[in-house]
Amino acid sequence: MMKHIPQDFIVDLVARTNIVDVIGNRIKLKKRGKDYWGNCPFHNEKTPSFSVSEKKQIYYCFGCGAGGYAIDFIMQYDRLSFPETIEELASLQGITVPYIDSSPNQNKSKTQISGQNTRRDLYQLMDQLANFYQTQLNIPAAQKARDYLMQRGLDSQVIEHYKIGYAPDEWHQTATSVAQTARDRKLYDQAGMLVTNDNGKQYDRFRNRIMFPIRDRQGNVIAFGGRTISSTDSAKYINSPETNIFHKGYQLYGLYEALQINRNPEQLLVVEGYMDVVSVAQFGIHYAVAALGTATTEEHIKLLFRATDNVIFCFDGDEAGRRAAWRALNVLLPTLLDSKQIKFVFLPENEDPDTLIRKEGKIAFETRLAQGVPLSNFLFEELVKQVDLKTSEGRAKLSSLALPLIAQIKAQSFSLNLKQQLGDYLGYLDVSQIDKLLQQHEVTDSLPATKNKVPVLQMKLTTMRILIGLLIQNPELANLITDVKALRSVKLAGIDLFLELLDLCHHYAHITTAQILAKYADTPVYKQLNILSSWEHKYPDEEISEIFSHTLKELYDNILSQKRDELIAKDRISKLTEAEKKELATLILVLSKKD
Repeated sequence: MMKHIPQDFIVDLVARTNIVDVIGNRIKLKKRGKDYWGNCPFHNEKTPSFSVSEKKQIYYCFGCGAGGYAIDFIMQYDRLSFPETIEELASLQGITVPYIDSSPNQNKSKTQISGQNTRRDLYQLMDQLANFYQTQLNIPAAQKARDYLMQRGLDSQVIEHYKIGYAPDEWHQTATSVAQTARDRKLYDQAGMLVTNDNGKQYDRFRNRIMFPIRDRQGNVIAFGGRTISSTDSAKYINSPETNIFHKGYQLYGLYEALQINRNPEQLLVVEGYMDVVSVAQFGIHYAVAALGTATTEEHIKLLFRATDNVIFCFDGDEAGRRAAWRALNVLLPTLLDSKQIKFVFLPENEDPDTLIRKEGKIAFETRLAQGVPLSNFLFEELVKQVDLKTSEGRAKLSSLALPLIAQIKAQSFSLNLKQQLGDYLGYLDVSQIDKLLQQHEVTDSLPATKNKVPVLQMKLTTMRILIGLLIQNPELANLITDVKALRSVKLAGIDLFLELLDLCHHYAHITTAQILAKYADTPVYKQLNILSSWEHKYPDEEISEIFSHTLKELYDNILSQKRDELIAKDRISKLTEAEKKELATLILVLSKKD
């Protein structure tokens, strides 16, 4: 029986995978501007010419021409086969590769569930699970769980608002209660609710735990966090694994609930865990959220900035807390906007938001939040610790430490503020002096000379190749084309591929360059698309849409000319119909005006 991996699964897997993490775990990368750079692992070089684009999720070496997306890199670097590479990436995401029978007579509907239906059905199943856990919290066997919540001071209103529940202390009770059909059992497994041991035996992932449903911004339950109430359990908290509907780097616990209280919160407080969120909510602070067992990501920042202009990060006051704050700062810098304010709050030793608010109450706790350290102050506090400002060498070191951080910032006013602060420390009276240092830093860190580059585009540029190249690098351009009827009847080289790409970009709203490459990985056009994905067109970002539209207009003009020529050729052989004569006259008039 032949087995293969569904293409939709591969595309989704590529979407979940951050190529910077994949390559950064294998070679040293350094961020310069919007991309990452390092020494190419596929040929010997002393000067970095290997680039990784986080936006496009692709890599390219200007020295040897190696390029592609995450799957290409692992296959070449780790010397793995395609299936082995998929297994490797899937294991990193904590998901199982869904091999299906590819024999001609196979009824696919029996072996796999379509992507869109799967998501809808998973949402329904997860909602049923949340309701089941809520009812279980009221059974006699859950008394210990109720006692724990009562000890933490949670009332029924907060418990209901966050849909907190209880997973029974049984190996199979949840599965047999909620997933009674074969289809539901399959969905239950896809939702990450089953664990399979080495002997192939399956059992419920969550048992004898207080359950915290994790909801997306639309209110769909997409995962769970479980807090043990057993003193013998080695893991205090466990979370759902990554699934088709849950990517922990893209979600914040409590954000949906916070926005239900206030659609436009004045501020959001980022804390560490589930109990911190619900405990401060019990005291009237309904604007706390938490990352889901992972460090702060750029996607987390985007979620926060979409919801509010003011974000407060809460950390332990010890050295580990300050290291966590520094990691968050490095993620924040490239994402900062001048309209947003970031503060860091460091708690007293051996305190967390839950314990501290119980001791000092809401007013004192919010006063502490208001007195948080602005991000810029924290940045220089940490840097100054590493240098001796009394010496020239110390001030020079401060400059070398600060400039790479400032270079990442796109927010102009915030960048100016940091330059002024750095100037104060260095004794410079004029920000322009800092700008000169910054320019020198960027020049030193820049790419090798252009003459050493291998030209990316090894093909003649045509109207169609320009359109395809711009589209594959900027899939959102597909939104500029709503009517493709005029293109479907045209006979131009590359038009079929262009139409396929448009359909693909319209189907997947947020598709990336890497996902497009994944779709065409085993096709004859992959090499051409891979080259176009790394094409250095030199167009300014702000002009891409206009250039794409202008080039598209040229294509439509070519279509009109082609149609005119066809009608003229037909007229020479046989008479045109009246309708065709009118069409030809119109085309000649339109094209003559363009000429």
